[in-house]
Amino acid sequence: MVKLHDGGVYLVHGTEIVPETEAERVKTLTGKVLPVDKEEAKKGTIAYSIIKAHNESGNMEHLKLRFDAMASHDITFVGIIQTAKASGMEKFPVPYVLTNCHNSLCAVGGTINEDDHMFGLSAAKKYGGIYVPPHIAVIHQYMREMHAGCGRMILGSDSHTRYGALGTMAIGEGGGELVKQLLCDTYDVAYPGVVAIYLTGEPAPGVGPQDIALAIIGAVFKKGYVKNKVMEFVGPGVSSMDTDFRNGVDVMTTETTCLSSIWRTDENTKAFLALHGREEDYQELNPDEVAYYDGCVYVDLSTIKPMIALPFHPSNTYEIDELNANLGDILREVEKEAARVADGRASFTLTDKIVNGRLQVQQGIIAGCAGGNYTNVIEAAHMLKGRSCGTGEFSLAVYPSSQPVFIDLTRKGVIADLMEAGAIIRTAFCGPCFGAGDTPCNNGLSIRHTTRNFPNREGSKPGNGQMSAAALMDARSIAATAANGGLLTAATEYDCWGDIPQYHFDPTVYNNRVYQGFKKGNAESSLVYGPNIKDWPELGELTDNIVLKVCSKILDEVTTTDELIPSGETSSYRSNPLGLAEFTLSRRDPEYVGRSKEVAALEKARKTGGNPAAADPELEKVFEVIRTIPGQESVEMMATEIGSMIYAVKPGDGSAREQAASCQRVIGGLANITKEYATKRYRSNVMNWGMLPFQMAEDAEFEVGDYIYVPGIRDALAGDLKEIKAYAICKGAAKELHLYIADMTPEEREIVKAGCLINYNRNRKSK
Repeated sequence: MVKLHDGGVYLVHGTEIVPETEAERVKTLTGKVLPVDKEEAKKGTIAYSIIKAHNESGNMEHLKLRFDAMASHDITFVGIIQTAKASGMEKFPVPYVLTNCHNSLCAVGGTINEDDHMFGLSAAKKYGGIYVPPHIAVIHQYMREMHAGCGRMILGSDSHTRYGALGTMAIGEGGGELVKQLLCDTYDVAYPGVVAIYLTGEPAPGVGPQDIALAIIGAVFKKGYVKNKVMEFVGPGVSSMDTDFRNGVDVMTTETTCLSSIWRTDENTKAFLALHGREEDYQELNPDEVAYYDGCVYVDLSTIKPMIALPFHPSNTYEIDELNANLGDILREVEKEAARVADGRASFTLTDKIVNGRLQVQQGIIAGCAGGNYTNVIEAAHMLKGRSCGTGEFSLAVYPSSQPVFIDLTRKGVIADLMEAGAIIRTAFCGPCFGAGDTPCNNGLSIRHTTRNFPNREGSKPGNGQMSAAALMDARSIAATAANGGLLTAATEYDCWGDIPQYHFDPTVYNNRVYQGFKKGNAESSLVYGPNIKDWPELGELTDNIVLKVCSKILDEVTTTDELIPSGETSSYRSNPLGLAEFTLSRRDPEYVGRSKEVAALEKARKTGGNPAAADPELEKVFEVIRTIPGQESVEMMATEIGSMIYAVKPGDGSAREQAASCQRVIGGLANITKEYATKRYRSNVMNWGMLPFQMAEDAEFEVGDYIYVPGIRDALAGDLKEIKAYAICKGAAKELHLYIADMTPEEREIVKAGCLINYNRNRKSK
């Protein structure tokens, strides 16, 4: 059972939940005479104490946070370091871990990926970083093993940066926020709400961390219950799971759209840290005697059953038993969504996979920071020992999350058990999470203990007529399905769970292969550039008045970062801003890039003293209409910045990748207009790349090809942002729009006015 409380709650003694409406009960439970002070009780959360210790503003309502460590992988670290270098960075001021777990495969694009790796190693040597070579560990497993500790905060340029089960508040953000830390600036954010995730009971045999995570995601995502809040895991149920198991639940909190997570700690947390040679990093973390939370998710772990998240989102959840009992009806609904996603470019069906009342799947994957953990692989191996995956269409691949995990699994013989059953064992690699490894066959369904199952996240390309899909499941049920040759099976149909031998961590491979360069930077050493590593193009500062051409209009309920910039095959271009930008919206609106580049050409002509209207005669007519607006009679085209704009109802769900915004910017993007932003991290990326994060309550009546004029935008950025005048220019007339921008920090306003974070930092340095 997962239950959401309607309002705030008090947690008393860590075990008693008291709804805010019954606050008088708190006095009885604590034996105190005075009424409970809500504001004081807010300080009783674990999150408050950690945030306070890292806040440099002196104001707990408006935070300026500095982190203890940072982490990036090889899809993001090149751009981050290039940006920081262009902004004046001289060294890494905190431990900065550069892992190579995303662009690990060096088989596509010539030397591109390995060139990025060599750039990373050279940067670690020059600036004093920590470099983890390809296949050694996935980013989050390495951080769990070597850096997460109680009371710490870690910032990562991957959305699944979550180490709450180790007492660390971790946040996944776009690269611009890491650049700020590298420049000794702060992470500026309003104090977030904190929601209690109250766990009671214990998981049944065969129920794994993915099942618990999916049950929570399914309950909270669509309601936005924890959006941009901290999820604080409390209650006696925490201690029913070991820390490796908790890590598997915790990493999936990203899919709720929360800001961060934190768990109470106990002796098992201490044992995990001691096992990894870091017992001194332990401290007991618990809420105070009375703690106030902005909401509460009550989870009875004993009631959670094996779960599945069907395409095309981790929140599309069902109990496997429920799905099996209603296969046809549920799968037909997914097929309708598949038709919408494919948009006539490909076909994907599921009902044809029903065999004698069971769902036949084509592939199973256990991988990455969610699935490749020691406990998950051990349980999967126990399920498959002496059994077979079969000789049919179904295949199974297992990716241990780090070489130390792989080594111990090998020493215990479980790798041999998996291989004998027919599973393919691979090295630590995040590819199956984002479509760069084990893409299933056309029209195939893959069941995965990974983090996401967004459209085409598994690697298919509808634009080429190819479409497959992924469903999320726990490793235990994937193994049970494998034992049945791919017929969907809940782990609870078997009785082989729970016999998990003690894990032995051996750091030898890290000692031998990981470059530990923190505080050892050599400013005289050179960065190693490959031919695909390009500098960021010059971006101009914001003018007083702007004209936006609508280059894409997306009315989907949610637009993911995967749709804004595809994952998978584009990864090799992530060190080449203009090369990568060619893929912007390619899976959702293939005409967007051409439209935006035409607008960029108009702006280039304006900035270089040419005549934009010569390239687009329509532009002169647009300005004629603008000059009919009262107060705008003297507006000059040559003094008005021209940029492209995307309208989307709710963009930015998913990855932290900054390229979802930067790719728009480098080919002419100047703004987004939305009803809301799916995540803080995408909105931050939009601002860090100098684009305006407009919002609009009304439905968008303008269309692709129309123009939007925004006068006095620089002055508006100095105001309260609640009412920004704008006009849609269409059909020869100007129609007033009511735009607004949610709160921006003073620094964010200056970044947008400067044109991007790089310009902002250069301007500061020159003063």
